[in-house]
Amino acid sequence: MKIRLLAIVCLSFFYFTSCKDQSPQNKDVEVSLSDSTYYKEMYRPQFHFSPEEKWMNDPNGLVYHQGLYHLFYQYYPEDIVWGPMHWGHAVSKDMVLWEHRPIALYPDKHGLIFSGSAVVDVDNSSEFGTKEKPPLVAIYTNHDMDGEQAGRNDFQTQGIAYSLDNGDSFTKFEGNPVIGNEGIRDFRDPKVFWHEESKSWIMALVAGDHAQFYRSDNLKEWNFISDFGKDKGAHGGVWECPDLFPLRVEGIDEYKWVLLISINPGAPNGGSGTQYFIGDFDGTQFTSGQEEARWLDWGTDNYAGVTYNNTPGGDRLFIGWMSNWDYARDTPTKRWRSSMTLPRKLTLQKVNDRYALVNYPIKSLDKLRLEGQTRLISLPSKSMEKIEAEELQQSEIIFNSSSRDFSLAFKNEQKEVLEIVLDSETKKLVLDRRNSGQTNFKDAFGNKLHNMPLSDLPDGEVEFRIVMDWSSIEIFINKGQYVMTAQVFPNTPFNVLELTNTAEKEFHADDFKIFPLRSIWSP
Repeated sequence: MKIRLLAIVCLSFFYFTSCKDQSPQNKDVEVSLSDSTYYKEMYRPQFHFSPEEKWMNDPNGLVYHQGLYHLFYQYYPEDIVWGPMHWGHAVSKDMVLWEHRPIALYPDKHGLIFSGSAVVDVDNSSEFGTKEKPPLVAIYTNHDMDGEQAGRNDFQTQGIAYSLDNGDSFTKFEGNPVIGNEGIRDFRDPKVFWHEESKSWIMALVAGDHAQFYRSDNLKEWNFISDFGKDKGAHGGVWECPDLFPLRVEGIDEYKWVLLISINPGAPNGGSGTQYFIGDFDGTQFTSGQEEARWLDWGTDNYAGVTYNNTPGGDRLFIGWMSNWDYARDTPTKRWRSSMTLPRKLTLQKVNDRYALVNYPIKSLDKLRLEGQTRLISLPSKSMEKIEAEELQQSEIIFNSSSRDFSLAFKNEQKEVLEIVLDSETKKLVLDRRNSGQTNFKDAFGNKLHNMPLSDLPDGEVEFRIVMDWSSIEIFINKGQYVMTAQVFPNTPFNVLELTNTAEKEFHADDFKIFPLRSIWSP
């Protein structure tokens, strides 16, 4: 049976078809359901979001409205390399099963549609809708390519658009741009939220090497109020994709504000990465006593991530782009390029008298687990246990251990290996993907080890959780206190796991579990 992806024809628990935009800029895509090739290409993620085809990067406009989690994203519908940016669009009821929607925003006379955010204007302050039917408002950066190529520095401005049908269509504001540019070359990525204490909208924006903040009563007229960061944190590259939000510190009655800032280059393991600052926000100024850079994720493949507005229950939910500008344009996929990280819940903890931002997979992902294998592992010093599992490439591994001296090696028949090594002497985790498969498409991808310091990891037993998809690995230690995300491209699936005890004492892990994970794209 052949279908054209023009409408949703079926929505079961683990399968749905998708919609394609009908503008001349998109070609209809035919997929065969009978031979199950849909989302089965080599390296295609099975439970991470990726577009049906073509290029994708930053998540945009993350917002919950009328029962749906919206995922807009940077999208180029004509090629698998970066090009004139649109906003792609997908929705989900649980952030696990995603339904493709038509392209939401197209380039216009003001330029390409770069990254931004979306809010529900509950009180209709913008007057785009009514109080009974509040508008969904997108705030984004317009990028004027002609201005950039002409050598000007004012080619990025901020625009808005609104939707009265929950994101199915948008109308751009006739008064765009709502924030002009007086000559800042990198002036982009607006993240907007409602600040209840000041009864106003607040926008976080990046301006080259620092963040700026603006205030508005109606989303259309904005005033600059403060800036932050010229002398704080990492400055190895351009600041991008800010996000400012409050979180309660777990276990105590205290709230702090968190500022996310992506930076490229300048991440701890090269290229792109996301740092965070903990501080206070009084409605005008964000302040932080933090001088050093703190990293949300120590891997090379979690960038430009931001959090959802308007979530039920107020949880702070995060999605990042699973790639790195050092090699994003060169990864060995054919039909599509790039995917998103697993959705994660952010929490704030106090560890050794300082605040730590923790990120951990959302609970609803557990519904993807199939029946797996569980074993008790006790390994003498310098010994190894070999575990064979055909489903390893699409699985999660969970165990608890007090050991800090062991390695996990994922292997296949081609003698490719992806290795994780913990060392108590250096207090580090090292990820080695140098011999993991296809690595030579770009020197920056497979030419070095990736290090994650574990200096604040508590003594005693902690949880180790590893999530493997067809082209990625995500490592969560102690419920997300330490996280590392990386792409990996083996030529055949990993199907053997070797656990080696490198300590002088016995390695012990109760309930060492491997769960196969169901594909969200399969019939």
